[in-house]
Parts: sequence; structure tokens; C-alpha cells
Amino acid sequence: MPRQFTLGKSERLKSRKQIQQLFAEGKKITASPFYIYFLFGPVSEMSISAVQFGVAVSAKNFKKAVDRNRIKRLTREAYRLQKIPLQDLLKKKNMQLNIFFIYTGKGIPVFADVKEKVAVALKKLEKIADENFSSHT
Repeated sequence: MPRQFTLGKSERLKSRKQIQQLFAEGKKITASPFYIYFLFGPVSEMSISAVQFGVAVSAKNFKKAVDRNRIKRLTREAYRLQKIPLQDLLKKKNMQLNIFFIYTGKGIPVFADVKEKVAVALKKLEKIADENFSSHT
């Protein structure tokens, strides 16, 4: 299996400082049932990956941790399979991106639906990255 299809430790958004900065300064797009917060920036020495990704599911809508974890697993898997074009674009533009998906739906989704919505969100992010940073190259 190619190494590029993994979702390693360096690609996960775990830093509390980065997450707070993302919610304070980042922008938001919607790909129902997801809210996607994102923040572009220059590549820093600390980050190994061009894209760092996080996902959350509300405990208010899903009381059982099993259900929340299932949705997070489905979302991470959908992202993992479709992240490569966005990563390549950002590496080419020498930019870094922090993304945070928040699931706002009321029911447990099917993988095909999650994959489709994540694909829509990633296409929107690619378009935004291409438009905003085409002048920097």
C-alpha cells in the first residue's frame, strides 16, 4: 500500500493552540452535514505535513461515544482516501492548511454519503487555495 494513503500523526490537528487559532482566525464553509473551518498559512518549520486535519462530533446530538466515534472514523477514512490532490496543490504553492470538520447531522451517516460530502468540501478548499494563492507563484 502506498505511503501517501495514510493519515499519520503529523497530519492530525491536535495542538490546542492551532485549534484555537483556527476557530478565532479561520474561515468557515458548509458542505451539509459538515461545517468546515480552515486556515491557510505559510509552511512552518514545525509542521511536517502540508495539511493538518481534525474532526469533531457533538455529544449533544449523539449521546453515545460509540456513535460519535463511528462518525469520526467514517469522516477520517473519507478524508484519507481523497486528500492527495489538495496536498499536492498546497505543496506546489508552498502553503499549509489546517482543516477542522464538525459533523452537524442528526443521524449516523452511511460511508458513501460522508465520502461524497468530504469530496465536495475538499474541492471547495482546492478552489479557494487556487484562487487565493495563484498570485504568489
